[in-house]
Amino acid sequence: MDKKTWTLDVGASVITPDCVAFRVWAPAAGHLTVKTISNGQSKETPLKRGEGEYFSGIVKGVREGDRYLYGFPDGSEYPDPASRFQPDGVHGLSAIVDPSSFRWEDEGWKGVPLENYILYELHVGTFTEAGTFFSIIPCLGYLRELGVTAVEIMPVGQFPGRRNWGYDGAYPFAPQNSYGGPDGLKGLINACHKEGLSVVLDVVYNHLGPEGNYLTKFGPYFTDRYRTPWGDAINFDGPLSDGVRHYFVSNALYWITEFHIDALRIDAIHGIFDFSARHFLEELGEAVHRHGSALERNIYVIPESDLNDVRVINPRQVGGYGLDAQWNDDFHHALHCLITAEKNGYYQDFGQMEHLEKAFDEGFVYSGQYSSFRKRKHGNSSKGRPAGQFVVFSQNHDQVGNRALGDRLSRHLSLEKLKLAAATVLLSPFIPLLFMGEEYGETTPFHYFVHHSDKDLLEAVRKGREEAFGGFDWKEPVPDPQAEETFLASKIRPEKRHAEKNNLLFELYRSLIALRKEIRATGLCADRLPDIKAFIEEKVIHGGDYIEGSGVFYLFSFNEKPANVDIAPPAGRWKKIFDTSSSRWRGKGQETSPPRIDSHGSGIQIPIRPWSAVVYRLSNPEN
Repeated sequence: MDKKTWTLDVGASVITPDCVAFRVWAPAAGHLTVKTISNGQSKETPLKRGEGEYFSGIVKGVREGDRYLYGFPDGSEYPDPASRFQPDGVHGLSAIVDPSSFRWEDEGWKGVPLENYILYELHVGTFTEAGTFFSIIPCLGYLRELGVTAVEIMPVGQFPGRRNWGYDGAYPFAPQNSYGGPDGLKGLINACHKEGLSVVLDVVYNHLGPEGNYLTKFGPYFTDRYRTPWGDAINFDGPLSDGVRHYFVSNALYWITEFHIDALRIDAIHGIFDFSARHFLEELGEAVHRHGSALERNIYVIPESDLNDVRVINPRQVGGYGLDAQWNDDFHHALHCLITAEKNGYYQDFGQMEHLEKAFDEGFVYSGQYSSFRKRKHGNSSKGRPAGQFVVFSQNHDQVGNRALGDRLSRHLSLEKLKLAAATVLLSPFIPLLFMGEEYGETTPFHYFVHHSDKDLLEAVRKGREEAFGGFDWKEPVPDPQAEETFLASKIRPEKRHAEKNNLLFELYRSLIALRKEIRATGLCADRLPDIKAFIEEKVIHGGDYIEGSGVFYLFSFNEKPANVDIAPPAGRWKKIFDTSSSRWRGKGQETSPPRIDSHGSGIQIPIRPWSAVVYRLSNPEN
């Protein structure tokens, strides 16, 4: 597959400036036409039915920006399922886009290696006041200052109205019109690459939003044989599913090629049902990796899954899907419960020091044992998988936005606990992810919001949100998802970082990221799980990584009281290089853990303050 000649084989493809080829998969149609509108004049052209239930044809006299629809025998007309742009929204006409019209400036860009990813997740509509792709570009210097290496963008496929999380998208190929459309997204990605930042795009392959979703008019994209929380599942394994699989694999390759996306975050793969001999995710991953090699770029597939199924990240050679990494909710839950003491909903399965110890040691906490929340055994073992295959976080859009009030940790936790949470994530051997605003202690909520025009659908959304919180015993009323105020209240205010406490937290995050990079540059804590031990009574996690002539160890205290732990690092002089409880980070009281310790390879005792993290590194005698 030549990187110069790859073109999308569904949708509208510009051949010359005034000639466009149309191709659409439509097994449900007896015959099909394309109605094009150029300079106010409309023209209807019959399409030819070909192999695999695809209709295609070439239309002259149309160009980029012109609108079109597909016409059915009964007189109905619908936008293109593979529309590259919906200027007038989900119910409007599709627009022709010429990908060659955008001038990229990232020649030679290879992408950040996965092991160097430090992710920053953002929602386009609430990250800036303007809420557009272009308005993010001036903020990229800020992200570089922070030290992150990859920007993860929540879904941007065209959704109803002007405000949505993005998971109600009805056009997977069309960047949201209110965000700036295709050129806006390309401009943002181009700017990110110029800043040395990789771009991860969140894509949704488990469902499409109900409003503006006309796929069923074209073919059996959905099946009622399986159910998801969002309705009928995508038809990945039933009759005529080959065309469905091709549609979504083409979407992945489209983002990689036409938009230079560096990685895809696949939403909620536990909602993807496929019992065929070759799972869709394996096919997707193989196609993406093959295409990445052809493009000579580092391209990754990172799914979200609550299945705790190691097959997702196991190599294909041993029966896995061969995907590069996955979000690890277990790490979040284990950490969250220790610093908040919450026990509602799925948090009832967590709250012990052993849970975080296992998350550090293996990845998955639930690897086949009984889950009280699920009322069944859950998961299989990820022991032995590289640390770089797990994305971890203390907050993300789900864990904040799917709370009744969209409240962040900064609304409830002390500064000491916020610093500890940051250190636990950023000093872990895993791929860390930050959710926009957490780096300076943003207190603005991140609510769930929509902008539907269908009243019945809106009522179903409201009811569904209320029911979703039943297991958490949250008493607060849920903000109306449709209200514009709910959306506006979710916009973050990065200027807050200049306030005293916020700036301190920002500097802590920046220093932790710099320390992470410095330690990993020596080969320590790089893509392997460290030696881990939990001191249960002391409520302290100890981890260390040691190679010849070099070493590092850390202590994370989840104790509300001072504690002492006995450890046995290799012989040598050890220097404290970070302490969240120090005066530098507005710690309480005097220094506790000594700035230097000498180890003879036998046990030494180290005191540690409540809710704090300490890091020591083996130093040369003269240092």
